[in-house]
Amino acid sequence: MSIENIKVPDLGDASEVEVIELLVSVGQSVEENDSLLVLESDKAAMEIPAPMAGVVKSISVNLGDQVSTGSEMLSLEVAGDGGTDSTPAEEPAEEPAQKKEAEESETTEKKSADKPVKAEEPAAEPAAASSPSSQTIEVPDLGTDDEIEIIEIHIKEKDTIAVDDVLITLESDKAAMDVPSPHAGVIESLLVKVGDKVKTGSAIAKVLADAPATKEEAKPAAQKAATAEEPESKPEPERESEAAAQPAAASTDSTKKVYAGPAVRKLARELGVDLTQVTGSGAKSRIIKEDVQAFVKSRINSPAGQSAAVAAVPDIDFSKFGEVEQVQRSKLHKLTSVNMQRNWNSVPHVAQFNEADVTDLEEFRAELKGEAEQRDVKLTFLPFLLKACAKALTEYPQFNVSLHSSGEYVIQKKYVHIGMAVATEAGLVVPVIRNVDQKTIWQLAEEVIELSNKAKNRKLTTDEMQGACFTISSLGAIGGTGFIPIVNAPEVAILGVGKTDIKPVYIGGEFVPRKILPITLSYDHKAVNGVDGGLFATYLGKLLGDVRHLAL
Repeated sequence: MSIENIKVPDLGDASEVEVIELLVSVGQSVEENDSLLVLESDKAAMEIPAPMAGVVKSISVNLGDQVSTGSEMLSLEVAGDGGTDSTPAEEPAEEPAQKKEAEESETTEKKSADKPVKAEEPAAEPAAASSPSSQTIEVPDLGTDDEIEIIEIHIKEKDTIAVDDVLITLESDKAAMDVPSPHAGVIESLLVKVGDKVKTGSAIAKVLADAPATKEEAKPAAQKAATAEEPESKPEPERESEAAAQPAAASTDSTKKVYAGPAVRKLARELGVDLTQVTGSGAKSRIIKEDVQAFVKSRINSPAGQSAAVAAVPDIDFSKFGEVEQVQRSKLHKLTSVNMQRNWNSVPHVAQFNEADVTDLEEFRAELKGEAEQRDVKLTFLPFLLKACAKALTEYPQFNVSLHSSGEYVIQKKYVHIGMAVATEAGLVVPVIRNVDQKTIWQLAEEVIELSNKAKNRKLTTDEMQGACFTISSLGAIGGTGFIPIVNAPEVAILGVGKTDIKPVYIGGEFVPRKILPITLSYDHKAVNGVDGGLFATYLGKLLGDVRHLAL
């Protein structure tokens, strides 16, 4: 054992810097490269790592001290017979011990090589692999890092399952999905329960598999053990649910450890920011000045920060007026409600009304009925509407953007993905059709039917509901002369489609009956000007009025 004095390394141009945080204490064991303390200059904070492993014997600095290159920070008791910091005089004394150790190692290797039994051991492994083996089944790739709730478990311990048998059902924000088994065998133990939140890679169950694991399934035992323990402890989901249930308490939680320097804390005090609510982007989640500034900017730009000033609608005891029943809302209904409220509060809506003469388009669609039957495709009005909107988004790319939260710039999208609102028994979902501008009317018709059926059966994947540039919400089949849809942020526009009606139109000196489609373009006035809205709606009406323009 030896005592090593650890000093401040070369700080470059900085002369004196302040000690803003001590990350170790006397008696604590540290590994090489573990952070010891944090120093802050005028321009940056930096963590000083341990140059070697050892036990902290003493600390020579305090919080607020000014140190410079070469200043003593602390002392470490280093294990071993010298290590990297031993003097040249000590090295010869250690050589005999090293030689002896090398000789012993060589002797051990020879003895091991002389034992024929060891050579036969690998042959036993295939035999073991052919017998049932315990496998941990994990949640497959969900296409997102978000946690998703388990709403149903289809198995129990000692159940016999086959490959692709459904194990559990997960429910994301807008869809439910089944997780199949990759193995056949017997369920040894369940590692989850209804209500748990899981993500890609979370352990579901242990199964005594009938077949050996594939190469992809083979994982280090330590990793499997760690994964298997996750569902039992689940500290993170519990903390998240508690925070969601008690937001007021979380916002003033003084027990939350905040990693921030004096300069950052001073800035937070000046701006009235509670650092427990700020997420740090620095090393080890340390809060830096930019994090505080971004937090303040997001609160200023988000009307949600003003929601506390709006009085909530008081609850009334309706039972005193007559018989009532309390009906629980679905998770999808509640999430839709939250999203719509957020979008209505944060987006300054402008609605542009227009009417499109779709008489010729409807006649053309009727002419295609025979070909549609041959293709076994139901050709609705929606594929034409999708194609027209894609054409309009290409002509007016200012509608194919999303605003950055800073408000300093927009993200211009080079692709055209369009969402279509679909009503289901569980609530409203919006599957997304990708690259609409590159697909034919027939391809769009097939995809509309496929995604609509998946939506109604709650089989949409997360990927199938992400990435839209623009949304179409059609109530034509239901009726009504028009409505104003809410923009689905971060998109900047949405099209509301009413019911086609026959109206008299003055053409060639006389009134003739024409099929008129009412449309409403809602857009975010932060991103789109009124002139652009008028041009877009007029151009869309032109495309729907003469389908030949779609080919140009």
